Order: sequence, then structure tokens, then C-alpha cells
Amino acid sequence: MENNFIIAGFGGQGVLLAGEVLANAFMLDNKNVTWYPSYGAEMRGGTVNCEIVMNNSEDVSSVNKSETDYIIVLNQASFDRFLPKVKKGGWIIANSTLVKEEKPRVDINYLFVPVSKLADDLGNVKMANILTLGILSKISGLTSIETLEKALDNVIPAHRKHFIPLNIKALNIGYKYDLSEINV
Repeated sequence: MENNFIIAGFGGQGVLLAGEVLANAFMLDNKNVTWYPSYGAEMRGGTVNCEIVMNNSEDVSSVNKSETDYIIVLNQASFDRFLPKVKKGGWIIANSTLVKEEKPRVDINYLFVPVSKLADDLGNVKMANILTLGILSKISGLTSIETLEKALDNVIPAHRKHFIPLNIKALNIGYKYDLSEINV
């Protein structure tokens, strides 16, 4: 079965790192994966997104699909841009610290979580990207927190390994976040 993902935000939010960690986790789970980064010329502050296609079989189709199963958006511009791409019955996970809680479509699932605030409370707002992967793991069931932890170790370069414990805390905060209080 194939699943499609988009992670989007602005430069400096760690969008590409989150996508690389997710793709690596799927590979560790023996899935076939395509990961495709896309970013504007602006660098920090410009738009950034990546697409991940995961399939249990050997056939992995290309990226740039007209519809996507799961979308994580870390800012309002990404919410506005990618909302139309959510597949009927699909999910959009939005950073409600930076995204207005609006639900213009009735055929998809919305999850508004204050991920930037939660990451800031953890001590580093830059952990918002990884925190969303914990949420995604919980709602999708497509990879585990343990596999995401291994993927972090695989992806994070040696000179940044000291951030892994904080990233693991962020993953767990996302996974353990009480979604019952959220109007899905």
C-alpha cells in the first residue's frame, strides 16, 4: 500500500530534516521510499517543502501527486498552499502556533497542535519539526517512535549528535500529546 506525505514550512524550520528522518524511518521499516526536497532561492524565511512516497511493495511511484494522504504544515502560507492537495479522508497536521484554526474543507481530517509552543516549552523552538513526526506516528501508525529515534541517529550528522536526546524528547512529546482535547 502506498502513502504520500508532504512536510512544508519556511526555511529554518527543519522541514527537509524532518522529511529525511521520516523517509529513513520508512526504509528502516523495510518500506520502499522516494524523498524529494523543494525550496525557494530565498534560503531562510523562504518556502520549503518535501514530499515522501512510501510503499510496502517494490513499486514506488513518483512525487508531485495531485493528492496526498498526510500533510504537515508549520506555517500559514504552507497551510494555504497545500490544503487543496489533501486527499479526501486524508490528514493535515497544522502548527496552530502559526496557523489559523480554520476548516474550509469538510472531507478531510484536521489536527491543529501548537507545536512551536510545545517545542519552545521544551527549550528549543527548532524541535517543532521533529515533534510533528511524533504526532504523525501516533495518528498514522505507519512507523514507530523507536524507528524514528533510530532514523534520527542515522540522519543527524556527527557534529550535531548532541541534539539527539532533545530530538527524542520532542518526538515523545508529539507522540504523547493528548489529542482527545483537540477537535479533529
